[in-house]
Amino acid sequence: MSYFRIIAISVLGLFLAGCETTSVPDPDPVDTSYGESSDGANTAGAGTDGLGEGEYFDTQEAIGTVIYFDFDSSSVRAQDQDLVAAHAIQLSGNSSGSVRLEGHADERGSREYNIGLGERRAQAVRQLLMIQGVNASQIQTVSFGEERPESMGSSENDYAQNRRVEIRYTN
Repeated sequence: MSYFRIIAISVLGLFLAGCETTSVPDPDPVDTSYGESSDGANTAGAGTDGLGEGEYFDTQEAIGTVIYFDFDSSSVRAQDQDLVAAHAIQLSGNSSGSVRLEGHADERGSREYNIGLGERRAQAVRQLLMIQGVNASQIQTVSFGEERPESMGSSENDYAQNRRVEIRYTN
């Protein structure tokens, strides 16, 4: 890794640490444990050992693959900057790796507005990845708007879970 990238990431981190943000609680974490299921099914053999032919992406589960957003915002929150940086390091170190950024919105707003908002969110994450050295050809974006909610309720916590970009690694 070049000294320029290290310095740029450090300066960005210091800058963001000094920014004032409004605190929105993170949604409840989703259980991603392997080998156990509440319906009695055993998934112990389901691959945590790699994808494809020897390409291991275990670090994506360790660092997380969901970036949450504030209401009606497409700005990546300060607490998610490190998550994006970790994915950027992984992708810039593996030129054959690629991701699909899936933008989502909660149900408030029109369908058209939410498709646009999901796209702006995915593009914001894309821009951050590219600033940190990821090649544009490694990144695809898609917006699902409000069509694929993570949570079906109407509480603020449910809405917070639906305002997201999911990072999906592709082969």
